[in-house]
Amino acid sequence: MNVEEVCAYCLAKKGVEESFPFGETTMVLKVMGKIFALVPLDVDVQTINLKCDPERAIELREEYPDDVLPGYHMNKKHWNTVHCEAGLSNKLLQELIDHSYDLVVESLPKKLKVELEGLG
Repeated sequence: MNVEEVCAYCLAKKGVEESFPFGETTMVLKVMGKIFALVPLDVDVQTINLKCDPERAIELREEYPDDVLPGYHMNKKHWNTVHCEAGLSNKLLQELIDHSYDLVVESLPKKLKVELEGLG
C-alpha cells in the first residue's frame, strides 16, 4: 500500500481524525483523541508506526525482520514501525492497522466508547 492508501484506510475508520502536532511532516491518526498510528511524510521508505500487543510485536518482528521493526521514537514494547510498500501484503498491513485501532478503542473510557459507537 502506498502512503495515500494507508492514510485513506485509517481515515475511513469510525471516529478517526488526523492532526500534525509534531510538525507538518508527521501525520498523527487518532481515534477519539488517542493515537493509533503515525505516518512520516518526509521519508524515502514509507513507514507507519502502529500500536501492537507486546507478544505479537515480537512475533511479527521475528517473522518479518526487514518490514516490522521496533517503533521508531516510540515505546518499543508497544509500537512497531512497519514498512508499507515492501514485502508485507496489503491484507496483513490492513490487519496491523486494525489491530492498532482496536487496541486503542479497547483502552478508551466507557464514555468515549459509547460516543464512538454512536458515530455514523
